[in-house]
Amino acid sequence: MSKKLQTKTDTNRKKMTVTVCLAVVSVIYVMPLLMVLMNSFKNNRYIKTEAFALPTGEMFVGAANYIKGMTFGNYPFMKSVAFSLIITIVSTFLILLCTSMAAWYVARVNSLFCKICYYLFVFSMVVPFQMVMYTLSKTADSLDLNTPFTIPIIYLGFGAGLASFMFVGFVKSLPLEIEEAAAIDGCGPLRTFFLVVLPMLKPTMISVGILEIMWIWNDYLLPYLVLDRKKYMTIPIHIQYLQGSYGSVDLGAIMALIVVSIIPIIVFYMSCQKYIIKGVAAGAVKG
Repeated sequence: MSKKLQTKTDTNRKKMTVTVCLAVVSVIYVMPLLMVLMNSFKNNRYIKTEAFALPTGEMFVGAANYIKGMTFGNYPFMKSVAFSLIITIVSTFLILLCTSMAAWYVARVNSLFCKICYYLFVFSMVVPFQMVMYTLSKTADSLDLNTPFTIPIIYLGFGAGLASFMFVGFVKSLPLEIEEAAAIDGCGPLRTFFLVVLPMLKPTMISVGILEIMWIWNDYLLPYLVLDRKKYMTIPIHIQYLQGSYGSVDLGAIMALIVVSIIPIIVFYMSCQKYIIKGVAAGAVKG
């Protein structure tokens, strides 16, 4: 009995140690978000000197930073929000539709061409964006891809690697007999994909969609290089331009807009995070 009790005690200690370590790591990750939230309610002059203090007394300015951030300059903030929404939704839709169809073809057609395409998809995941950003900017201008309505084509190219990799792994785990039965019933390739395969891709579709939405919504560098910034600004670009004359920066307003921009994506991620694990695990069955 004493041996069992000692073993149980050691196990509880290990669990407690792991819990404490994970709690400390969680606090470290959450602290930057709390800092941004606290400073978004402070007077601008106290953010640098009292960055870690709670916004109390004369430091507290309420919603003034949020109002100032949304009304600063000649470019409406809600216009930036609209462009970010358009780019995110259209880009994610294109990535999910095109890569899922390509992955189904690559997984089911056993040819040299499909194998080369698959390895090119995987290789594109390790190519740094900095290697292609200058030529990409020039190409986007020459092909008129420098608007919120055409930049999703560029996002499709950059997002195809991870999405195709996950979809191919999941498609290979699906039973081929279901597709054969659909073909016997008279379904062509398009009907088989949209009526049979696509519903079964739901777990991976959701997880890929979540990852792509978080990436595109928060992306700064690609829209900054490609878009005509006099006409089109996304939320990250709008925040970067939130400065006054002589390079003065209103940190309070910047913090406020950062909070406004991250709240939707945090809420979206928290409500959908369980699907990420399911989709990644499903896509990793075969690859």
